[in-house]
Amino acid sequence: MRTKKLVTAAVIASVYAVATIAVAPLSYGLMQIRISEALTILPMFTPAAIPGLFIGCLIANIISPIGLVDVVLGSLATLLAAYGSYKFRKHKWLVPLPPIIANGVVIGWMLYYIYGVDVSLMACMLWVAGGEAVACYGIGMPLIMALDKRKEMFK
Repeated sequence: MRTKKLVTAAVIASVYAVATIAVAPLSYGLMQIRISEALTILPMFTPAAIPGLFIGCLIANIISPIGLVDVVLGSLATLLAAYGSYKFRKHKWLVPLPPIIANGVVIGWMLYYIYGVDVSLMACMLWVAGGEAVACYGIGMPLIMALDKRKEMFK
């Protein structure tokens, strides 16, 4: 069973990294829509998604034009988001909320204080949270609905 969880985490990490890098101009910056962030709903189905999402984000952020701080803070934000999604797993409509909040706050803060983006802190946080909401509710919720019918594949 341990091997299955390891493989599941590796597949999720790969899909996250490829999906982020494939649409790279949209994946980085103030108004980012990381399509891959829709995958942060996967901890609802398996805790193996938590390290998978973290590692996938870490890989994707290594090539980030934003820099080393994004590798650390961005990856930790996704780890926090994935853990939050796991904790809300019994409330499917709330599962996408932790990624929106975690990334909005952490990445918005990072862009404002570390990189000096020329808008207010609140605007930074709201822009990032808005892009995250598009990915997590716009793509993540339909993904939840589809996977909810096939829960047994995660057992």
